[in-house]
Amino acid sequence: LDTPKYLHSGHTAAVVDLDYSPTGQEIVSGSFDRSVRIFRANESRSRDIYHTKRMSNVLSVLWSMDNKFVLSGSNEMNVRVWKAKAAEKLGPLAPREKAAFAYSEKLRDQFKEHPEIRRIARHRNVPKSILHASREHAAIRASQSRKEFNRRKAEGIKDDEVEFVPQVKKSMVKKSAEPL
Repeated sequence: LDTPKYLHSGHTAAVVDLDYSPTGQEIVSGSFDRSVRIFRANESRSRDIYHTKRMSNVLSVLWSMDNKFVLSGSNEMNVRVWKAKAAEKLGPLAPREKAAFAYSEKLRDQFKEHPEIRRIARHRNVPKSILHASREHAAIRASQSRKEFNRRKAEGIKDDEVEFVPQVKKSMVKKSAEPL
């Protein structure tokens, strides 16, 4: 493989561990930014983020084999058990509850492209440290993009002469010029 297929972004510090769900459709990752994120395998943004005030650096994550729970181990010597789907109710469901959950899921799916529904679905409450770090990373990316645009403009390079390289195509690790 020369290039990655997907680039899952969102963590603001080093990712230490990850695990696939038993279905292979989702990934859970733990990071030094003191959060656990769940990604769909084919999407770049996380669908869920788990964090607590007292949680320290996450060192390991594990997806349970029944696909219902995510376990995380952190630096303060605690193991936490999270629901893989935060809104899912544990235990038996009455037929009326099943119908209500199915109806609300169908409504969400039907109107998922509406701007207000999309905004609500994408919103995540995150700690201040993660929020500030993600804003700083966004500013850095915007600055790099602006710098590249200005460099091309100053050198007189037209857009069709040299194509822009997307982030997924860029090398994550620099290759050394000399073999060891």
